[in-house]
Amino acid sequence: MNINELIEIVKKKIEKNISCDKIVVEDKTFLHKNHKNHSSGKFHIKIKINSTSMKELNKIESNKIIYKILEKELKEFIHSIQIIIK
Repeated sequence: MNINELIEIVKKKIEKNISCDKIVVEDKTFLHKNHKNHSSGKFHIKIKINSTSMKELNKIESNKIIYKILEKELKEFIHSIQIIIK
């Protein structure tokens, strides 16, 4: 899978499961290319979500929801994920 496919899958899955006004998924893999634990085919992504319902939850609860939605992708394609909820 390439990063553009992963970004589209992540967006669609989140939009399907969470009421959000806006979602932005960014590839941050380039920041980690030289780390010793970096593995080819695994990506680092940053997700920014504008969602009133998610904003009402505490950070741990909202992150758990995102992790559950992206469970398959986290196992197979995502090495690191940064989540920002506004």
